Amino acid sequence: MDRPDGVVDFTPSREHFPFESRWFESSVGPVHYIDEGTGTPLLLMHGNPDWSFLYRKIVAGLRDRFRCVALDYPGFGLSAHPTGYGYTPAEHAAVTRELVEHLDLRGMVVMGQDWGGPIGLDVASRLPDRVAGLVMGNTWFWPAEARMMRSFSWMMSTAFMQRLILDRNLFVNLLMKRTLRVKLSEEEFRHYRDVVPTPGHRKGIADFPVQIRASGPWLAELERRVKAELVGKPTLLVFGRKDPALGTKGVIGVWRRTFPDASYVELPNAGHYIQEDAPDEIVAAISDVFGS
Repeated sequence: MDRPDGVVDFTPSREHFPFESRWFESSVGPVHYIDEGTGTPLLLMHGNPDWSFLYRKIVAGLRDRFRCVALDYPGFGLSAHPTGYGYTPAEHAAVTRELVEHLDLRGMVVMGQDWGGPIGLDVASRLPDRVAGLVMGNTWFWPAEARMMRSFSWMMSTAFMQRLILDRNLFVNLLMKRTLRVKLSEEEFRHYRDVVPTPGHRKGIADFPVQIRASGPWLAELERRVKAELVGKPTLLVFGRKDPALGTKGVIGVWRRTFPDASYVELPNAGHYIQEDAPDEIVAAISDVFGS
């Protein structure tokens, strides 16, 4: 069941998500976000199939020094599931940009992982004067040409896999659960599973793997804009090396060649979901690079 405004009827545990939920009335409907702490704004961008809950330990570790803002894209987490929304990264970036301008975030550090990288970098490269730095991990910003990513996109785009994602919540129940290298409690994991209780709530999750190939032109333009607008910004790269898709030497090499002055922190035992696998290391790295 959803509320009349389209927001999913799900109440996070105060034990695991002890933050005040806020909503921004975006151009496509209510967008959920948290805004915790004071100091340098830190914009935290999630990927698939997660939401701001993914950043709970990082927010808890940094809100005494940073203003931590983490949102849920439309169709994810506690945000509305708008009718007619396409769930493309371009649309998610446009809504995020609305929130950044609404909150008047300036001097912000943008952190992105998975799809949060391209989406966050789209926002940052369109608003470079508001950006003081970047934190990127297990993500990319260029058209996906690697065989593993394109094969994954093709497989997840088939009618059979799309039905499993929508009807059986496959992306959460199987892919995410098996990819996590830490053992979450059942109470923690239900925040990923139960926040998308029906097939209608999983459209955004199902479309993200399709977009790996479908958003090629958008990613090509993003790559150009990143190199034109963001190279030279203070940058921290935090990469989990147990991620066979986005933790490889090839992916990390592209980042380090593009941002040669970036600080680099390797997370040897972390997989794709670095915020769950290595939150303490990430908190320490962000504090070291941007804490002053």
